[in-house]
Amino acid sequence: MKRVVLAVAVLAAVLVVPVATAAEPVRFATFNASLNRATQGKLLADLSEPDDPQARKVAEVVQRVRPDVLLLNEFDYVEGGAAVDAFRANYLARGQRGADPIDYPYVYIGPVNTGVPSGMDFDNDGTIGGGGDAFGFGAFPGQYGMAVLSKYPIGQARTFQRFRWIDMPGARLPDDPATPRPADWYSPEEQRSLRLSSKSHWDLPIHVGDKTVHFLTSHPTPPSFDGSEDRNGLRNQDEIRFWADYVTPSRADYIYDDAGTTGGLAPGARFVIAGDQNSDPLDGDSNGARQILYAPRVIDPLPGSAGAVEASAAQGGANEHQLGDPFFDTADFTDEAPGNIRVDYVLPSAPLIPLRSGVFWPASGDELARLNDASDHHLVWTDLIP
Repeated sequence: MKRVVLAVAVLAAVLVVPVATAAEPVRFATFNASLNRATQGKLLADLSEPDDPQARKVAEVVQRVRPDVLLLNEFDYVEGGAAVDAFRANYLARGQRGADPIDYPYVYIGPVNTGVPSGMDFDNDGTIGGGGDAFGFGAFPGQYGMAVLSKYPIGQARTFQRFRWIDMPGARLPDDPATPRPADWYSPEEQRSLRLSSKSHWDLPIHVGDKTVHFLTSHPTPPSFDGSEDRNGLRNQDEIRFWADYVTPSRADYIYDDAGTTGGLAPGARFVIAGDQNSDPLDGDSNGARQILYAPRVIDPLPGSAGAVEASAAQGGANEHQLGDPFFDTADFTDEAPGNIRVDYVLPSAPLIPLRSGVFWPASGDELARLNDASDHHLVWTDLIP
């Protein structure tokens, strides 16, 4: 297989930074844990007892990797935090199969757009209602939500759940191929209502000693499950572009948060962009991840795993024709298409110093390979000196 690596120029310098330092490294991680359920309340019910097999595997993965700051994608939102509290108490606080318990005293959860009714026909099927007409696809409000767990204090969050897609300059609004008018898949009324984020975008200041690291978390829509208008593919690219603009002072003036504050991240602020971006820089249906990989000051630590290489060769299919190196894959998808690809990212900014990184995807000879089916995604981590 042809091997192609995307990396930023500063990576060469990062690789020769001595590990010896007075500061303690902080492990940032993202994990699409697939802790979503088909019906509202089911996740909370599953987590209220300590015996859900999948949740036990997810917890063990976390306990084995032991991140200090962790984003969980696809964790159904329950107002008040009962579901994440149950996961901490019944799973993370209990050692799983010999792993040590792990404690996260700080948590951030918030509402997301998935499953929130819009009252409009966003999917143009002639009826109003259902997941396709929600502000983000979902069977109920909060499905496929997000949660952040941290060993360090979390400051005042900026959220961008209600930022409208049309308010992004040059928004890639989809075109209805059945009409001669451009960018008209959504009516003018729908465009004035439709939100950019399919879940939400969060800027969470993590206070590590006297340093603040902005944890920029999101989960853009998959670039599929649509038609020739490519509404999900286009939205995926603009959801990713949001962070690229947010960390670029000259391009962030248009941004406003849910409290009405405008502008992006302060120049020079430390940040980590994290989440399941549903985008591979070289393969699959969206290459929008390049927008954050090439954003100012972003460093790509290039995490990888032996297990991903083994899986790609064993499964074949679409993997045989990919451009990217399977070492960097983070998700095990359908072998026909798109195959196994890199969609989950932990991308620090200079002057943060990445020391090491990885993808938790044990090879078949490893006893921990039994955890590979915890989710179709694998936990990605990076150790940083703030």
